[in-house]
Amino acid sequence: MSRRCELTGKAVQVGHLVSHSNRKTKCRFLPNLCNVTLQSETLNRRVRLRVTAHALRSVEHRGGLDAFLVKAREIELSQTARLLKREIHKKLSEVETPAAAA
Repeated sequence: MSRRCELTGKAVQVGHLVSHSNRKTKCRFLPNLCNVTLQSETLNRRVRLRVTAHALRSVEHRGGLDAFLVKAREIELSQTARLLKREIHKKLSEVETPAAAA
């Protein structure tokens, strides 16, 4: 399983730990990944995702998973998140269309 956030695309970074004597030691900086279950109000179901703690804060700030995915760019999202985004768009367009016709 890759160490990549499914919502923001944040992944492992490589750099140096620099000591007081300025020696550089190669190091991997891992993202703070959490396995979470988020509720989608539009789809009326729960979704299990592996996201960073930073992404969780962003989801809460934007007002939930649906609002986050509507604004998110497809490039950053994982395959499952892209499918969710398409399902949400489809459901939202179905809801708006009958209201406009009436």
